Amino acid sequence: MKKPYLYALPLAAALALAGCASQPTQSSAHTGPTYESAASNPFIASSRKAVDALVQGFDMQQVGQAPVLVATVVNINDLKHSAPLGRTLGEIYASQLASNGFNVTEMKLRGNVYVREGTGELLLSREIRDIAAQHNAALVLVGTYSPANQYTYISMKLVRTADSRIVRSHDYAIPNDRDVQRMLK
Repeated sequence: MKKPYLYALPLAAALALAGCASQPTQSSAHTGPTYESAASNPFIASSRKAVDALVQGFDMQQVGQAPVLVATVVNINDLKHSAPLGRTLGEIYASQLASNGFNVTEMKLRGNVYVREGTGELLLSREIRDIAAQHNAALVLVGTYSPANQYTYISMKLVRTADSRIVRSHDYAIPNDRDVQRMLK
């Protein structure tokens, strides 16, 4: 007659092995951000795509090698202050314009311009013509954002400095995920 614990032994071993198989591996247990997810970040991708849509079909001969300035994107409800979202968007826009062949002037290298630009009033005052003339800029990329419940709506405009005429515009929205909510503060 076989002893009952001999039947229980293989069952216990099978359960133990099944338990090990269901435990997540170290790499699958990691739920934080990764370099792979950062490389395909939708916030950056949508901002770059917006610039591409803004300049699609633009005749570069209109500008030649004249510099283009990029202003901080400002909250439409508070044009005098800029949140990290607006400064981050401005940086992405400048990079993508340069990638599209525009001669983008880095505003932060010019201390007095950066301070004025950071107020969000760059296009709304006469300073824009003075700053543009200082840099021989033909165009300025300006934008506003409007945070709502689920999305933040962004409007970007490429403005000719000679007469403040809007030569291109593009509007898009981004979801108010945790990163965007943090940058809005």
